[in-house]
Amino acid sequence: MHTSTPSPFSPFGIVFTIVIFWVCGSVGAQTHNADWLVDGKSRRAEITVLEAKEIHLDNGLIRRSFVLTPNLACFDFTNLMTGEQMLRAVMPEARIILNWKTYRIGGLSGQEERGYFRKEWLDNMKSSPEDFQYQSYEIGEIIPHFPTKTVFWTGHKKDATGKKVSFSYTHPDFEDLLLKVHYELFDDIPLMGKYLTLENTGNESIRINQVVNEILGIVEEESAVVGSTEKMKKPHQLYIENNFAFNNAMHAELSSQATHWKPDSSYTSQVNYELRTPSILEVYPERGIGIDLKPGQNFQSIRTYELVLDSYDRERNGLARRKMYRALAPWTLQNPIFMHLVSKNDAEVRTAIDQCVATGYEALILSFGSHINMEDISPENIARWKGLADYAHQKGIKIGGYSLFSSRKISDEHDVISPLTLRPGGAFFGNAPCMASQWGLEYLGKLKFFFENTGFDIFENDGPYPGDVCASTSHPGHKGLHDSQWVQINLQKGLYQWMNARGIYINAPDWYFLDGTHKIALGYREVNFSLPRERQKILNRQNIHDGTWEKTPSMGWGFVPLTAYHGGGPEAVLEPLSEHLDDYKQLMMQYYGAGVQACYRGPRLYDTEETKAMVISVIDWYKKYRDILNADIIRLRRADGRDWDGWMHVDPQGREKALVMLFNPTKEPMSKDMVIPLYYSGLKNQAEVSIEDKGFQGFPLNERQELRLRIEIPADGYTWIVIK
Repeated sequence: MHTSTPSPFSPFGIVFTIVIFWVCGSVGAQTHNADWLVDGKSRRAEITVLEAKEIHLDNGLIRRSFVLTPNLACFDFTNLMTGEQMLRAVMPEARIILNWKTYRIGGLSGQEERGYFRKEWLDNMKSSPEDFQYQSYEIGEIIPHFPTKTVFWTGHKKDATGKKVSFSYTHPDFEDLLLKVHYELFDDIPLMGKYLTLENTGNESIRINQVVNEILGIVEEESAVVGSTEKMKKPHQLYIENNFAFNNAMHAELSSQATHWKPDSSYTSQVNYELRTPSILEVYPERGIGIDLKPGQNFQSIRTYELVLDSYDRERNGLARRKMYRALAPWTLQNPIFMHLVSKNDAEVRTAIDQCVATGYEALILSFGSHINMEDISPENIARWKGLADYAHQKGIKIGGYSLFSSRKISDEHDVISPLTLRPGGAFFGNAPCMASQWGLEYLGKLKFFFENTGFDIFENDGPYPGDVCASTSHPGHKGLHDSQWVQINLQKGLYQWMNARGIYINAPDWYFLDGTHKIALGYREVNFSLPRERQKILNRQNIHDGTWEKTPSMGWGFVPLTAYHGGGPEAVLEPLSEHLDDYKQLMMQYYGAGVQACYRGPRLYDTEETKAMVISVIDWYKKYRDILNADIIRLRRADGRDWDGWMHVDPQGREKALVMLFNPTKEPMSKDMVIPLYYSGLKNQAEVSIEDKGFQGFPLNERQELRLRIEIPADGYTWIVIK
């Protein structure tokens, strides 16, 4: 234990004491010995059937229960971590519009009080003959929704497991329609998935106008006598994510297009005079489905995932969210070390490949502005890029390229048609092609042909943005406005899943993680990278702090402009690299120290032997600590340019339990007495600490699993600490 004494490294001979207050457990629910985020204990999902009357899904963290007669209905959704019931009312299991008529699926009516529910009320509740009726159930194991292949380094340790139950329903209006509602309960995490499938076994098409695949009457958390549904708080203990998300926000909640919180006018005992409290959750695409399910065809709805939270603490809830992504989208844990090459000719590609080999980089992406064109599938172009891919592969380097879809005009025939003007234009970025146009369908085919015949490993896609609905009635892939959004997004997902199954790594600009993409921007505004390097360093650390609340390090990318990018003078770029080694190294250490891959965009990684040695040293350091650097981040202090800032990686099941990165943005050295919160590292009583690989020393932890440590941070520099 160190005491605060004047230090020659402090600008005024004063040492500051930093105390970071940390809420270790959840609200009255967790202890260090029984915390699913820390203890690594197995919590297996179980499905129990009671006398053919009830089915219970339970993994020790959450429980969801159903009655099977007179129709299937969910009457219990319990947060077992807090003991709180989340349901206040029995609702239909789903709702569907077929051939322009609305049908409820499951559910019971007759609940008079809607503010809470008692199980004994089920005896007096009825099923309507107008609803789809429950017939049978089938229990199995959770299986992946599409094939995936891993060929890059990954932090993925084990596949998600759990139980699945599928409930079958029938309706006399659709004797040849197989309708199933599927539930997935995951092991070891308070997470449940739900989706609906249809199979047309008849001889006539069925119009699917809309599918609402989840309806929950949730306990409200607002007690507002007046106020709109939109402005009132939504229930915190139920985080909803689905695979119908887009809008270029690169943020899950803002990208969500299918999660709807609604009032319940039948809930007359609520305190809101206008009955506007948000207390019903529904999941559906606002514009509908609009497709015809032809004989022999299958349909799958949006997949909804429900993560139950046990705390109001943002860091804890972020850790839970990141655990969810590790379970649902393990492909995102691949994290190759790549360069973003700006090339004019093939010789520059070979040189960049050689520099990747020499420095330990693993992949090369031909950035936008390079001379690659993946839409050209002529024999000459395919042979050219196959030769370069072969050259890269012989050297152990993966290779990929950039393709622009949106913000370009193809022609009036192939662009999306605005429903307002019935003319091209008015898309998310002005003009954009329709993916279901002839050009769009050919674009998909060309990309697949290019990757199949060149052996390329990485796809960087700029667009498309399926919010761009299309009113055309002549495009071969869709019939009109009513089906254009659903068709386009499924064409897009089909491409990404096709690539993922072949091990092709995908960097796409929107929230398509649940359908096969790997990476998205951490936090990105082009003109910020034309600012002076000193400002970029601080802004980049702010992006790391802000962009990893919910994302794992591998899910986001940063940016380092080796050459000019969207303007900026010599003070903004790193070229000549040898003249800016300190800035180059710190930018690398910031990103690699966060586990975040940056786009090092330029013609080369080094220009002198000294530059080359520096790049090698950082890459070697990153590879040495790669596992812990790809573990989840705990925020310590956000960069503000005034005082120290930093973050910490934690992995309670890892060899290294924590790795701390600390930065000093000032012009004077700092000496700090720090209190480092190690609760989420899993360590208790004692920690072994090494500062910059200078040997390990034991330190005691207090009852809050906090480590007190004296830290020296050089002026305009950084330091790092490994804890085990």
